[in-house]
Amino acid sequence: MDHLLRWLRDLPASAGSPAKRLMLTFRHPDDYRVFLHACGEALLPSERLVPLPLVQAVSVALPARQPLPPPTAGVMAEEDRRITMKASGLPKTMPEKGLPWGVQQIRAPLAWNRTTGHRIKIGVIDTGVDHSHPDLKASLGRGINLIDRGQLPHDDNGHGTHIAGTIAAANQPGGMIGVAPRSIVYPVKAFDQNGSAYVSDIILGIEWCVRSGMNIINMSFGMKSRSKSLHNAVINATNAGVVIIASSGNDGRRRSVDYPARYPQTISVGATNRLRRIAAFSNRGPYIDIYAPGDRIHSAWLKGKYHEMSGTSMATSHVSGAVALLLAHQPGLDPGEIRAILKRSMVPLRGAKEGRTPGELDVLKMMKAAEA
Repeated sequence: MDHLLRWLRDLPASAGSPAKRLMLTFRHPDDYRVFLHACGEALLPSERLVPLPLVQAVSVALPARQPLPPPTAGVMAEEDRRITMKASGLPKTMPEKGLPWGVQQIRAPLAWNRTTGHRIKIGVIDTGVDHSHPDLKASLGRGINLIDRGQLPHDDNGHGTHIAGTIAAANQPGGMIGVAPRSIVYPVKAFDQNGSAYVSDIILGIEWCVRSGMNIINMSFGMKSRSKSLHNAVINATNAGVVIIASSGNDGRRRSVDYPARYPQTISVGATNRLRRIAAFSNRGPYIDIYAPGDRIHSAWLKGKYHEMSGTSMATSHVSGAVALLLAHQPGLDPGEIRAILKRSMVPLRGAKEGRTPGELDVLKMMKAAEA
């Protein structure tokens, strides 16, 4: 442990943004606590070292061409990669308002006489949200800004606002309505204006959701490579009873999906179009748990506007809203039971081999399956 501390102390100061970041994960909680205490005594600058308590790790900012630390027993080192989210195609101004086709296709309105998602808390780890949007004002909790802790999680990209609209927009006059209009979205701003975040930012977002009592975490983003630290965070959140719903990715791949959707603890979502067929851009195959509308989805945007976007991100928000409806109706369900209910109640896709391909979300069938 001493040589690891010496390595940290000897790091040259980097001007501006770090060239890269590294995560150090400690196998034993006592070692993690001792290390953090020693770092505090050594007066290491806070911007160099970010603690990640949920997974007993730290993220370290490194200058360019900095050698990795010496191998240390009980400590795993992995790159703190950058994730960049993207939806398929450019946003288009939304010509229509009211009830979006995806909300209608999953038959959410037919369940609103029994449940509207009342008081279910959904952490949306994304680019933030437009707090002033008239359709979202009644649907938002305070959330957190992990990029600038002193600011509200305002959206400077648009993606997070679009996701929040599909989940919980509350139909102001002339506006739109989401899947679970009385649920509460807590925006967790981990992604910057360019839709980019470090894995450690995501882990901090998951930790905030667990500590803040979220029922659901919506993860409309993905990366191609596996991160053990992110997987540990997902496992710990699931063990705490949080349902994690993640987008499968927009590469049109037939037997693979992005992480974190590929982790078995998450509900992995692919995208369909209006014809109930798998959208051309959607990843598909054995790692998908369920499909939902994701092609040309109308939802909220910045400055009180509306846009149309396509992607498995958009499909994921439909499933998050549906799970909010389910949890408001039956609060005691755990993540495993929710996954089983979704799988029992899917409707077959057009053109797919029944029994071999997961089906599309159907809220009415989901509610009936939960009551059976």
